[in-house]
Amino acid sequence: MEELDARCLEAFPGWLRSLNADALALVQLVEEERGNEAARRHLAGSLNYLFKSLDLIPDGIEDLGFIDDAFVFRVAAWLALADDPTLGSGDAPVARMAGDATLIQEFLGEDYARLDTYVRALGDVSARGRNVDEVLATPESRAEIGREVRTWADAYTAPSFNRDEKTLVKLRAFLSAKLP
Repeated sequence: MEELDARCLEAFPGWLRSLNADALALVQLVEEERGNEAARRHLAGSLNYLFKSLDLIPDGIEDLGFIDDAFVFRVAAWLALADDPTLGSGDAPVARMAGDATLIQEFLGEDYARLDTYVRALGDVSARGRNVDEVLATPESRAEIGREVRTWADAYTAPSFNRDEKTLVKLRAFLSAKLP
């Protein structure tokens, strides 16, 4: 087994286990209007992605269904931190997730640029009838996504992630085929 695959097989299950906590950390930043507008747009776009009906990997697919959400959170955190480094102070979850984006970049290789472009464009995508501008527009709209994310996080159960190289091959193939 390659060293990169071993690192991915170690990290990805943990990302699935922490997905609900990661969502809660990001929505708190959005609700509190922490960070500059560009950073908040990336974070809100990643949260809206949770509720997108057609995401990169359908949530019901065994092993892989939520790993795309974890990838999107991490790339969005990296983008947010690049736009507003103050979000990474202390032991901030944004800094941790942003640091994880380097593993995604290694894992996807040339396809990472397509994922980066995809995550950047989430600010223009609607989910549940609202886009990022609408999410960020008012305290009420930010509170609404906060309630939705908390409800989702309370109901979320981390799927298993088969620690097998075949799972990584399947994941790469899925993303390579689905990323615009």
